[in-house]
Amino acid sequence: MADVADTQQTDTDGADPYLWLEEITGEDALNWVREHNEPTMGELGGDRFEQMRSEALEVLDTDSRIPYVRRRGEYLYNFWRDAANPRGLWRRTTLDSYRTEQPDWDIVIDVDQLAADDDTNWVWAGADVIEPDHCVALIRLSPGGSDAAVVREFDMRTREFVDDGFQLPEAKSQVSWEDRDTVLVGTDFGEGSLTDSGYPRVVKRWRRGQPLAAAETVFSGAPTDVIAAAAVDRTVGFERTLVSRALDFFNEEVYELRAGELIRIDTPTDASISLHRDWLLIELRTPWFYSLGANVENYPAGSLLAADYDDFLSGTAELKVVFAPDEHTCLHHYAWTRDRLIVVTLADVASHVEVFTPGTWTSEPVTGLPENTNTTIAAADSLGDELFVDSAGFDTPSRLLYGTAGRDDISANFTPIKYAPSFFDAEDIEVAQHFATSDDGTSIPYFVVGHRHRRAAGPTLLGGYGGFEVARTPGYDGVLGRLWLSRGGTYVLANIRGGGEYGPTWHTQAMREGRHLVAEDFASVARDLVARGVTTVEQLGAQGGSNGGLLMGIMLTRYPELFGALVCSVPLLDMRRFHLLLAGASWVAEYGDPDDPDDWTFISKYSPYQNISTDHRYPPVLITTSTRDDRVHPGHARKMTAALEEAGQPVRYYENIEGGHAGAADNAQTAFRAALVYEFLLRTLQRSGRCP
Repeated sequence: MADVADTQQTDTDGADPYLWLEEITGEDALNWVREHNEPTMGELGGDRFEQMRSEALEVLDTDSRIPYVRRRGEYLYNFWRDAANPRGLWRRTTLDSYRTEQPDWDIVIDVDQLAADDDTNWVWAGADVIEPDHCVALIRLSPGGSDAAVVREFDMRTREFVDDGFQLPEAKSQVSWEDRDTVLVGTDFGEGSLTDSGYPRVVKRWRRGQPLAAAETVFSGAPTDVIAAAAVDRTVGFERTLVSRALDFFNEEVYELRAGELIRIDTPTDASISLHRDWLLIELRTPWFYSLGANVENYPAGSLLAADYDDFLSGTAELKVVFAPDEHTCLHHYAWTRDRLIVVTLADVASHVEVFTPGTWTSEPVTGLPENTNTTIAAADSLGDELFVDSAGFDTPSRLLYGTAGRDDISANFTPIKYAPSFFDAEDIEVAQHFATSDDGTSIPYFVVGHRHRRAAGPTLLGGYGGFEVARTPGYDGVLGRLWLSRGGTYVLANIRGGGEYGPTWHTQAMREGRHLVAEDFASVARDLVARGVTTVEQLGAQGGSNGGLLMGIMLTRYPELFGALVCSVPLLDMRRFHLLLAGASWVAEYGDPDDPDDWTFISKYSPYQNISTDHRYPPVLITTSTRDDRVHPGHARKMTAALEEAGQPVRYYENIEGGHAGAADNAQTAFRAALVYEFLLRTLQRSGRCP
């Protein structure tokens, strides 16, 4: 990692006194970090902190967790961390063994041993195993948990890394097997090979034994693109190579690379597409008028369409509507078995699962799923018929269910094969969904997870995200349950605009100049909680990370009167310079371009770093980040903290040296951060009034 975030260390306003804190590993900046970490731990450390850290680690390390798997050939693979293996084990077993209470795991890679052998603090970042013979893999290892990782070829038969195999140094690389001796690779090839967002701009064909510098270019994008990428489908009989250029975060051009020729898959650039055997699926973000001869059809945003792929390329395809949204229902996600399409939808944030038959596109509901839980597809075998789905609720631990949906099975019937343990007593816990009214009259759903017999308002933690069409759905969180709910707290999840809980329009209306809707929605939920008597302003805390960290910064600077405490993690906060820092340029489509005067007009109204006040008393805020976060620059958190201190506002700060954008590199670091957050909230929200 470079010592500074970018080469454009220009103060765009000419008055940023804390620009030096953007020097990620600069000596002065790291001294500042240490000087802030120490008093935060001095204040928040203690017996209860240590007890909560121990409780959180027990949840994260317990052997009774569900080991989620993915099929590769005859084996089910799993990555596992526990107390004895903090860096983790990549391991495999058979389905028959997996069904037992104590599966017989075959360890393929021991990351702790590898880290010791290499004297490097490796964090597992994934494996790309070649299909269909599974003889070799490209292993990604991140030093400290950053997005940038090294890539090393691994022989699955000898269980050794290939000395003269495909290897890439630390970078935000994108690699895909073309065949046993060839990969398509996008990486840092040197000057001009990366986009302004710091991702690969050029895709090359790299043959075994060939120097990387000699690899031939097969595709390239523009410097202003987010990324250029390649993906190879090695399904026998349906081998295809796709290349793409992401024009921005939500728009991309996709091509099939066929015998050296680029064939454009001419769908809307803001649609998401996928290929499975004969079928092309198109998920629309905006309405689409599709012409076939003299007929023109208008398909609404949020629709999932299907077409015969070859017919679509020739311009003769009839589109079939697999799913069409309504006011309450949207597409959540989908996955293929060999012969069936499994679709999960949300109806007022409640999940429903159906199995579709390609061609006729008729469907049947999935049976055997638990009631009042959120269901997600955990894994699907696109070459076979098996499915794993996970079902969980706020007060219901996960159940992993197994089923098949093959050529002769119209629907999938699931049976549970794994149960997660309960980490807290939910006997007194009840879950209710309410709706708040935002400033423009829009109804905003939120879930309250609280104690059934509580008679008075109490400490409440409100969570939200509101960006990038990410839907926040109910789920079981053992750490939150044990550290917060079990200590009398109430938890609330707000399904605000900017997310995907009601499909793409729930997101698109809150992009760019509509960004204020995200904050207004969240504030409306905060007010509604107080009006319902769930909590009081002094006892209401809120927490968010990344884009949700930006939301917390806005709550702090624009709605300080609504909260008793805020937790702001790995946040964006300086929206004047976000596009210049690390991956920030890739988010201009979401937030706008600060260098465009028209865009800065609306961004400047909410950018937290530029809107700190000395006239209004802010609630206490805990700001956390990671030195190794190479997605959202730690300078956001550092500079905001320094500016708040100068303004005399109450702020605590902690920066983990590792962890990347997740903020933690292993279970112990995750437990530490959780204990820090909940200790801060308990101390702040359980006392009368606000901290000085």
